[in-house]
This record gives sequence, C-alpha cells and structure tokens, in this order.
Amino acid sequence: MLVKTFGSAVYGVEAITITVEVNVNNQGKSEAVIVGLPDSAVKESLQRVESAIKDNGFYMPRTKLVVNLAPADIRKSGSAFDLPIAMGTLAASEQLDNPEKLAEYVIMGELSLDGTVRPIKGALPIAIQARKENFTGLIVPQQNAREAAMVNNLKVYGVSHINEVIDFFKDENALQPVIVNTRDEFAYAQNNFDIDFADVKGQENIKRALEIAAAGGHNAILIGPPGAGKTMLAKRLPTILPPLSLVEALETTKIHSVAGKLPENASLISKRPFRSPHHTISDVALVGGGGNPQPGEISLAHNGVLFLDELPEFKRTVLEVMRQPMEERKVTISRAKVALDFPASFMLIASMNPCPCGFFNHPEKECTCPPGAVQKYLNKISGPLLDRIDLHVEVTPVAFSELSSSKQYEKSEAIRDRVMKARDIQAERYKEEKGIYANAQMSSKMLKEICVINTVSQNLLKVAMEKLNLSARAYDRILKVSRTIADLASSEDIKAEHIAEAIQYRNLDREGWAG
Repeated sequence: MLVKTFGSAVYGVEAITITVEVNVNNQGKSEAVIVGLPDSAVKESLQRVESAIKDNGFYMPRTKLVVNLAPADIRKSGSAFDLPIAMGTLAASEQLDNPEKLAEYVIMGELSLDGTVRPIKGALPIAIQARKENFTGLIVPQQNAREAAMVNNLKVYGVSHINEVIDFFKDENALQPVIVNTRDEFAYAQNNFDIDFADVKGQENIKRALEIAAAGGHNAILIGPPGAGKTMLAKRLPTILPPLSLVEALETTKIHSVAGKLPENASLISKRPFRSPHHTISDVALVGGGGNPQPGEISLAHNGVLFLDELPEFKRTVLEVMRQPMEERKVTISRAKVALDFPASFMLIASMNPCPCGFFNHPEKECTCPPGAVQKYLNKISGPLLDRIDLHVEVTPVAFSELSSSKQYEKSEAIRDRVMKARDIQAERYKEEKGIYANAQMSSKMLKEICVINTVSQNLLKVAMEKLNLSARAYDRILKVSRTIADLASSEDIKAEHIAEAIQYRNLDREGWAG
C-alpha cells in the first residue's frame, strides 16, 4: 500500500515542503530503503522508527519498504523526518485508519528509541510554508510548538510522544492547538531590559557617540585601555536602538530558528540581537556556511548589533570576509548545486586597546610598547574595514570622583526616545529609496544631494582635513555623521557645530595618531 505524508526541509531561511511517500509491497525480498538524496542522519531514521514503533505495541513490516523523499533532486538532511516516516509506515502497513487524513498535515519530529519526540530546527519557517500551502495543521515537538504557533491561520499541535500522534489520527485523542498571542507578548517584552545606560558612571562623551551611532545606524569602534568600560557601554547599545517592528522580529526569529538558537518554548524574538563572538572564531562561523549551510554570527546579528571585542586579535581573514556583507547587508553562500542568501543587516561595534600593552595615550600609566609596536598593532585592521566604520571613539578611564558619585545618570529610555525621533526623520527622507533606512546607508550620489553644507562649515572641514591630516575617506564619513547629529537636533541644515562634533569621531584617521 502506498501512503503519502508531508514534512518540510529548511534551505537558508526558507522551507520547502517534502512529500514522504511510503510504499509497503509484498512482492520481492524483505528490505527497507530510503531514497531521494537522504544524508546519513535520514538513512539512520529507519532504525529509530523501527524501535519506536515496536516499543509502542505496533509492528514493522517485514516485506519490501521503500521511502521516497520528493522532490528527489534536493538533498535531505537531519533527523526531523523520523516522525513523518513512522506515520507513513504505520499507515502503509494498514495499522492506521483514515490514512488520507495524513495528507492534511505537515508532520515533523525526531524520534527517540522509545517513541519520545525530540525538538527540531526551523519550526517557524516550516510553519510559514505550511500556511502558504494551505495545510490544515502542523504537528511538531512540544518544545517547538510556541515558536510555530506564531503563524496565524494554521493549527499547530505540540506532541511529546509518538502515541499522541497515532491516537490523533485514529480519532482517539483530540490534540489541542497551541495558541500564542504574539502581539501582546511582543509588546510586553520589547522594553524589558536587564541593563541600562544609567548604570554607567561618567563616560558622557562615549554615550553621546553611541547615541549618534544608534540614530544613524553607524558602525563604531571604541579605543581605550583595559577596564575603561568599552564592553559595558557596547552591551547597552541595544537598549537605545528603536524597537523591532513585527516584520523585523519575524525575520530575526526565522534565522535563529534555522540555526537552532531559540530556547525551548520560545516565541517571537522581541529585542534586537546582540552577538559577541570570541576572537578565535573561524570565517565560516562568522559569515555562515558549512556542508549543510547554516547562518553565521553576522546573520544571527541581523537587525541588531555584532560586537567584536579586541578587534586586532581576530584573524585578518575572518575580518576581511565581513567587508562585502557589510555593504550588501546579506551574505550569499554558494555551493555547486545551490546558492543561499542569509540576511545580514547589522550594526558593527568593535573595541580594541590602543596598543599591545593597552596603555598608549593613558593619562596616568606609561605605555611599555617598543617603537613602532603601536602602528603595527593598528595595522592588523585593514584600511577597507576601517573605511566601513563611521565613528572612531577614544575611551578614557573614569575618574574616582565619578565612580564614587551618587549622581543619577540619564536612562536608556530617554536616549532611545531621541534616537527614535531621529530615525523617524530619516524614514521620511528615504521613503522613496529602496533598501535605505538610515544615514549610514547613503550612497555617494545621495551624499551630495542630502549633505549640503554652507561656506562656514566647508571652511571648517577644510581646516580640519589639513591640520589633522585626515585621510580622504574621512570626508564622506564626517558628512554622514554630521547629518545624523543634525537629525538628533531636529535641524534641517547641517551647521558648523554638527561638522565640528563629527570631526571628533575620526581618531584613527589622524596622521600620526599612533606616534
């Protein structure tokens, strides 16, 4: 008897419905095979399925059993096909009534030997595809049910054992669909942060620089000695970024779902991601890839912040592979038979010591590095990568008087309000431009039209370029940052004070900065 059940395979951040055809035939020798380009994990499912079926009082057919995963020219990987194969086997061997009911549902889950259903990756894109193809419902492991239930107009059932699924299709057990009030949960969690800029003593100039970075979507690098507060400040950046929209949250959750990074019983990601990989990371782990391509850290930071602590300690090859994704805001993983796009629209925040010993330009401690060591240390970061970082901010240690002060500092909420007002101005400015939402994304052509400055500002910029020996690449960056500063001040025109403040944030472009 031939029976069809339906599963799903995830490629990139999208899912493709897979038809699981199970045929039990009394003709020919007794054997069980899986065809349709299965990998080792899929081939091994027959052993798991047999054990789960037998352990729960059913029998495995001892005739010819053929399982075809269609379309057959797409590679299938992972253990999530166990449950649809098991249900198809039971129906094809006539141990289930109403086998036609199976065709109304997408079924996914890994089986333990005793029939327990284990969690899978990518439940959210699977649910989106199931709704798109008008399936009645989706059956997934209990741990993935809330994640999949974010998709409306689709009945999602969470199960913890194969017996629940069998009883459901025998009409002996009415499973209750999981209901998640996505909008209410999303709204509640958006403003619930454990950390706040008010926790940071002093460092008002650095807070101002990060406010500008958040308002314009600019990348930034913090340079300062150990213990100055670089990491503490960077970790609080998501608290002042505009809240995720529902569309952005869904997109971000899909990526984390595919990578298996969502916690059990999680629903929608409501806060902007903050990813902080260690400097020993490989280039594949950073940008994504592998035999079965998975999203990397830059995709997991999509719509959020990628923080690279101790930037010069990262391998140069790792940093260089980021350059193209930073420009295109996506990364394309190409293989012989398939090319997958992973979104990668993130803000890069990096931190570094000014020299190997960490105390170059320190107000109190003396740098012990030999001549030339500071420049050699800075040269670990390539010019093209620095070219994509708009703000270079020098972080100095906090004085004891500020550390011991009981003064109340400005909260993230107040800073976030200013950032959101500036982003609203930019949204209106770029509403006709596809794919551009913030000042940091302006092209050179747009720069000439939008960042027009008067004669006083032009002369100020000219003097700064000459006296500070700023490089040519600093010119465009200063104009972009000054446009954001003007937006924060609700000014239509870029004024001289906006240019003057923007010039301060180009430390690494100053000739001779490293001695």
